[in-house]
Amino acid sequence: MDVLYFDDDSGVQYKAVARSPVLYTAEGIAGIPGNLLVTGKEMGGGPVTDVLKRRAREARVVMSVSAACTLSHDMEKVRSWGIVVVEDDEAEAMRNDERYHAVSIGDLDMERLKSIVAGFGVDFSFDIAGICAQDHGMPPPGVSHLDYRHSIMKLKLDECPYPHALLHDRDEVPPTLNRLKSIADSARGIPAAEVYVMDSGMAAVLGASMDIHALDKDRIMVLDIATSHTVGAALDQGEIAGVFEYHTRDISLPRLEQLLRDMADGRLDHEQILREGGHGAYLRRPFGYDSVEVIVATGPKRALVRESNLPIKYGAPLGDNMMTGTVGLLEAIRRRKGIGPTWYV
Repeated sequence: MDVLYFDDDSGVQYKAVARSPVLYTAEGIAGIPGNLLVTGKEMGGGPVTDVLKRRAREARVVMSVSAACTLSHDMEKVRSWGIVVVEDDEAEAMRNDERYHAVSIGDLDMERLKSIVAGFGVDFSFDIAGICAQDHGMPPPGVSHLDYRHSIMKLKLDECPYPHALLHDRDEVPPTLNRLKSIADSARGIPAAEVYVMDSGMAAVLGASMDIHALDKDRIMVLDIATSHTVGAALDQGEIAGVFEYHTRDISLPRLEQLLRDMADGRLDHEQILREGGHGAYLRRPFGYDSVEVIVATGPKRALVRESNLPIKYGAPLGDNMMTGTVGLLEAIRRRKGIGPTWYV
């Protein structure tokens, strides 16, 4: 969880990189013995899904529908893992049942966020708050959630081919983006006049494009090699020309280099990437690999490209590789609000 406090009047900034909510929550659940009653909202899955599936094999796990969306939007699939799924109001009524240890999950832990901000030495009160996360959306039956995510992204970028198109006011989040909508609802607890949410992949793309290595270039490619997901994008004077997503654990340096070349040359194959276990690809207006002026790599696992022969530069917007997503979020909000340019150095 990367946190940025930014004062646009003075330029003062404070930063923190903390354990991700999904790991923090999973470890907390693992430390609670016995039967579990899980309520709350959809959040990032992964470790949370794993720990709850394991617990269901040895004890009783009851989840509200809203919380169970963390594991899957298919409730029958969740039940197939031995987890009992009940309606939200029924789950709330069970909170006083002494047979269960009650746990509430969600991407935003307000008390934890308050303690981080308190460490900055500033008030927990803001003009604008922004939060980003990856949301696959809620696909119709029979549609891959990875494929569906890219169909949502393509629809938005076809309308407005800039990364900031994936920014939403908290009251404008499409219903199908259940995780972002859950975050927007939770964010009502943040004392801010305005709240925005954004897809974290596009936030990272925008943030990387704000790096000093990219600012004076027209045709660039950016890579955000994060713990779980890797996003690559080609930008032509700020417009998205192409984008691909992969699970970081499944990608090798040779494959990554080929994807970058194929993206610039217009040879990315969405279906092929899906077959390989990736998230997919979107091509809009390829400009040719020979036209690429720089490739900027960010993300906690960018050491993957250390031995690459491609012209890759390590990016650090606001002087910090781990602030790539927050810088992209801030820049998207700046564009939405028409605030003057910011120098992210």
